[in-house]
Amino acid sequence: MKDVLVVANSADNPIAEDIAHYLRQFEDYQDLISLKSFLNSEFCPRFISDARDMENIGNKLHGKTIVLVSTNQGIISRNDLAMRNFLIARAARDNGAERVILVEPDLYYSAQDRGPRKEHGLTDYKRTLKDYKKFDGQPFSSRLYADLLKNAGVDEVVTVHNHSNSVQNIFMDRFSGHFHNLNPADLYASYLTDSDVVRNNHLILCAPDNGALDFVKKVKHEMGRPDLPMLCMNKERRGERDVRIQLSPSSDRTLSEIEGEDIAVIDDMVRTGNTIIETCHLLRSANPERIIFMVTHFYSSRECRAILNDRVLDEIITTTTIPSILNRDVQGRLRHKMVVLSISRWISNYLIHLIDKDAPELKPPLYSEDMSSKNPRWKGRVGPLFYQE
Repeated sequence: MKDVLVVANSADNPIAEDIAHYLRQFEDYQDLISLKSFLNSEFCPRFISDARDMENIGNKLHGKTIVLVSTNQGIISRNDLAMRNFLIARAARDNGAERVILVEPDLYYSAQDRGPRKEHGLTDYKRTLKDYKKFDGQPFSSRLYADLLKNAGVDEVVTVHNHSNSVQNIFMDRFSGHFHNLNPADLYASYLTDSDVVRNNHLILCAPDNGALDFVKKVKHEMGRPDLPMLCMNKERRGERDVRIQLSPSSDRTLSEIEGEDIAVIDDMVRTGNTIIETCHLLRSANPERIIFMVTHFYSSRECRAILNDRVLDEIITTTTIPSILNRDVQGRLRHKMVVLSISRWISNYLIHLIDKDAPELKPPLYSEDMSSKNPRWKGRVGPLFYQE
């Protein structure tokens, strides 16, 4: 796209490379910006300019929109990546950029979405004394992150499926409404409908807790299936890693009515996997044919992989908001049941319209599928299913 430069805060970022491709940037982003560090370890980005140009010093990016892509990189901490975001945004502004858009699919510091005081976090529930105490002595980090991004020169933030109402309120306020929390309900609906992951005439959707219920309803709406039954679980947390799961009476089916059906459990993130696996154990007791888990943000810790490597769960569908999950070693023993949907094209489609409302949409599908040959559904496929230009 004209006057748009896609860069990243680290080298070899596959999401940035994909977005640059879909936005028709023919130069490698690593040829547009130098991500250097001084001997004293300080990071100093530099937008590369013609060494002979003495007329546009400090003005090379005049009229340009900078799309800064920020995702997890294994060897660089989130703290370091966040600082790189500030400095790259400031470098863009100090060299004449008109607009800076941060694309951070898994928004940093979102778990630190409240503080110890009443004004620290606008939640959709009444906070208890115990909830305030949980954050006693900590900073209100998500608000600080929003403030620093804004002060560094970021104009807009694009993220995916952020779970925190407090974070959403903070960023909407700090960026005057220019906070874009993309909802992947259409992606999940497309995959459930168009792939062979489930039998559509035997499908039931499941929310593992009340927090996931609205999103599951959106997936159902996107599928255009008002008749599609839904289950909802009630979760009682007895400890940090001890949960009790029961089927909510508001569910469209009882446990005795799901035998032989395919169940899609859907949530925004997984960290330990305890809630999901307890949900799957309860569902498996009713003898469904198949249970899959669809999750946007997969935090692949050793604990999570061990817990989810349970026969009660047939398959895991996740996305590239944390792109390291594409690595088979990161998937570990879950590789035989894991499918990763690359969502760079989907994000790019949104960016195109954000930058130019009159631009044509990218053709579907807006995702590509990556799975190990160890997955029973692989069936000798030549490779991942990529969109053909």
